Amino acid sequence: MKTAPGITLITQGQLFDGTGAPPVPDAALVIEDGRIRYAGPATGAPAVPPDAQRIDARGGTIMPGLVEAHYHATYFNIEKLEDLDIKYPVEYVTLLASVNTKLALECGYTAARSGGCLFNCDVWLKKAIEEDLIPGPRLVASGREICSAGGLMDWNPDFRKIGMDGLVFCINGVEDARKAVRSLVKDGVEWVKTYPTGDAAWPDQNDHHTLCMTFEEMHAVVATAHNHKLKVTGHCRATDGIKNALRAGYDSIEHATFIDDEGLELLLKRNVPVVPGLRFELMSIERGPQFGLSQRVIDGHQETLEGGAESCRKILKAGGRIGMGGDYGFGWCPHGEYAKELSFFVNYVGFSPLDTLKCATKIGAEIMGRGADLGTLEPGKLADVLVVEGDVVQNIALLEDRRNLLAVLQGGVLKAGRLATKESGHQTDGTH
Repeated sequence: MKTAPGITLITQGQLFDGTGAPPVPDAALVIEDGRIRYAGPATGAPAVPPDAQRIDARGGTIMPGLVEAHYHATYFNIEKLEDLDIKYPVEYVTLLASVNTKLALECGYTAARSGGCLFNCDVWLKKAIEEDLIPGPRLVASGREICSAGGLMDWNPDFRKIGMDGLVFCINGVEDARKAVRSLVKDGVEWVKTYPTGDAAWPDQNDHHTLCMTFEEMHAVVATAHNHKLKVTGHCRATDGIKNALRAGYDSIEHATFIDDEGLELLLKRNVPVVPGLRFELMSIERGPQFGLSQRVIDGHQETLEGGAESCRKILKAGGRIGMGGDYGFGWCPHGEYAKELSFFVNYVGFSPLDTLKCATKIGAEIMGRGADLGTLEPGKLADVLVVEGDVVQNIALLEDRRNLLAVLQGGVLKAGRLATKESGHQTDGTH
């Protein structure tokens, strides 16, 4: 991805640097050749040449680009599970995914970790974004997912003769697990996504307390992935599934819904991060009925919401790491609402705005494996920056509406926001 040559100076705003520290009032950010040279009080900023690019923050907030840590680029208004694998051909899925990546960047998400992707589209989306062919967040790819046969993601009965090949590898035993990871190695992924447990979406065979992979299968995935320098994560709701994943050596946990004290101890021992993806549960409850979700499914989501919120409070209080991201791309939880996850964590779960913003920037970048380059506004890091009209720390909901984004920069290049629209001469309605 190209970086901006020369110097850019951003002033007239407070600076939230992503570390969790209180914002710096009347701050300045100096970008040189796509990387941060200075971030701090305007009075201490180095002099810049007269021809430097200048951005006026208009009294708003200068902050790191957001990180979506559980991103499904190929999900598009999913209304039922079958929509995930047989609704559209790969050619159309790829086009839809490119629309989603553009939208994510316009919403201020300059980086994302894939949480699973049909047909390995994210591997090629990443390449297209890095080569500036299409706009989107910097991606870490995970490709097709791994699930044991008959588990959460294996819903096509054998008589259909169609399998689940575009979405997941359905495994039976450790040899299948190793074989699936080796295929992903060849595909070029960086994270391996698995399904150790079920979900409220499938209450009959694979509910949120059901185990969907054996410990031996999970350990085989980890050993093979780590041998090839890949990381492993998993959809973990059930208590024993969370502990199995941690004992098997997982590098992150998705959801960690019903973590107990023993699981928390295991989590903290290796400093394993969690991405709860919790607002999806609230949306399933509030909007699910209009999409035909049964009361039984909604009741399961209610239990998941309450258990997940308590687990998040417990993890944060104990000093654990949490990233912000969710299952956006469903009809009741669509793409473009990513930043509502942040407001939800402040208003429903009870996180402070500073903690939430740190989770959505610094911790997200660390989960991606890009903490040395992204996630905070510190000298030497890539200038992935948001300039937001208003005080985001006082009103985190400002991030929900992209009309509040004055500028979205990647490597110092103005990619989106009202200033980019003004430069291009295009108009936007600012809707999600």
